[in-house]
Amino acid sequence: MLREAFQDLNRLRQIAAAAVRHGFGAYIARSRLREVLGKEVPAEGELPPADPNPHQFRLLLGELGPTFIKLGQLLSTRPDLLPANWIEELEALQDDCPPLPVAEVRRLIEASLGAPVETRFAALDPCPLASASIAQVHRARTHAGEEVVVKVQRPHIRERIDADLALLRYLARLLEAVVEETGISTPTAIVEEFDRAVHEELDFENEARNARAMREAAAGRDSVVIPRVHDELSTPVVLTLDFIDGVKLNEVGPGSGHDLEKLARTIIEAAFRQLFDDGLFHGDPHPGNVLVLPGERIGLIDFGLVGRLSRVQQEALVTLILAVALRDPAAVARLLNKLGAPDSRIPFSEFSGDIAGILDRYLGLKLGEIRTSSLLRDLLDLAVRHRIQVPREYALLAKASMTIEGIIRRLYPGLDVLEVGLPYARELMLARFNPQDASGVLMKSLLKLQGLAEDVPSQVSQILADLERGKLQVKVRSDEVEALGRRLSAVGVLLFIGLIAAALLVGGLVIVATSPRPAVGVASLAAGLVLAGAALLMHWAPPIRKIGLRRFIPRGSTAPSGSPATRAPPPPPPSSPAPTA
Repeated sequence: MLREAFQDLNRLRQIAAAAVRHGFGAYIARSRLREVLGKEVPAEGELPPADPNPHQFRLLLGELGPTFIKLGQLLSTRPDLLPANWIEELEALQDDCPPLPVAEVRRLIEASLGAPVETRFAALDPCPLASASIAQVHRARTHAGEEVVVKVQRPHIRERIDADLALLRYLARLLEAVVEETGISTPTAIVEEFDRAVHEELDFENEARNARAMREAAAGRDSVVIPRVHDELSTPVVLTLDFIDGVKLNEVGPGSGHDLEKLARTIIEAAFRQLFDDGLFHGDPHPGNVLVLPGERIGLIDFGLVGRLSRVQQEALVTLILAVALRDPAAVARLLNKLGAPDSRIPFSEFSGDIAGILDRYLGLKLGEIRTSSLLRDLLDLAVRHRIQVPREYALLAKASMTIEGIIRRLYPGLDVLEVGLPYARELMLARFNPQDASGVLMKSLLKLQGLAEDVPSQVSQILADLERGKLQVKVRSDEVEALGRRLSAVGVLLFIGLIAAALLVGGLVIVATSPRPAVGVASLAAGLVLAGAALLMHWAPPIRKIGLRRFIPRGSTAPSGSPATRAPPPPPPSSPAPTA
């Protein structure tokens, strides 16, 4: 136990030192870390003002190692939390690590599968295909002659991540005390989401379930290949899948001999089928996870991050798309409000007006004419600015959509995405009102209407009866009144402390003047002075001033080409990261 405590303290020192080096020392200096680490953390006056910079933040995460790199990769999938330039910078985080010796890989396979490698595989390539912080991937061949890839989890990686997560929770609580909120997700909530996501990635059985589900959903579609999971050669720390022999998408371009328009259509059709038919989509379709096969087919790999949409969520998304296509800002505002979770009452007219401005800028433009800040990203930014918490599934879908948009822009920018995708949305809407639909959506809607028609008259009668008897109560909530109540409570506490302090002071003076034992009076005077000082501090001490991030990472949208820009466009997206193991 003592050894772990020293290790955590040393790790905390490393984090603090790295944060100071990369320009984030002001947050460390103003937190309680100085009480823990002492003079190793500079005082606030010894550091320049905080100046959050996405490039320095990426370098900081890269220096701190695997857990923090994974945290950055998670944040790069959340355009509802960070602005575009931060997302693009975090996408460049590389997760490459020195490869494990093949002898260590063989030992891990044997310990997990419970048998020598030779009895499980006919051959195992000693050179890894990929080596990342969590796992390493090797090509192999089964005794049945099938070409496979074997993903092996690194030893002790779970213990290291758990230790870093404990420190991240501590740092998140400190950060909440010294940094103003930039959105509606607190640092603690982000760390908890990261905890869940990284433990899902550490469980290869979860990735195997995702791969099986996507393969089953894609059955019968010749244009998309999903590798098969070899269950008898897989465990929670070893995953074996079919080897897909293809070319990485980022290696395909003009002059490569591929039909780029057909390939782009294949990618879009696969994405829309996943979205509108399956309700199951690849959450990280960057070019390293998409392979190009003969006949302009595609193969998908790496299923650690997969999104799921219920039928209700699919229908809500289609309705939102139709509202955008019809240029109905009021309908878009209502749907965004319904899809998300508003943190407070939304000024609807202002929200609707902001949406109208976005629709006027983007609608009618082709993909090649839209700049990096896409319509979807602008709508997300607007929702967050109005404090609407976007569900994780929609945020993941938004990030995947932006990635695919970038792929199509590079392959064939003249392709109209809506022209290809709208038929799938139309099919879903028609199926919703089909009486023979297996999901029974139409019948459920009719039953709800029937129940509403039967219940409303009786409920209205009950309300009128309660009103007549004087039993109807209306509760009004006001933030200003509640704030006034808190201030009055604080004044009451101060008065109480002041009265106690005055009594102790007066009593102490009387005892000192009249009693032969003045020590009791001195103690009473001392206690009275302490309470009086505490009351003065509570009254006059200024509140703890937090560091505001809003002025450093402003949110906004970049106007499409051909329309006036509201701010300078972000730098071009960095090259896609190498596929992670």
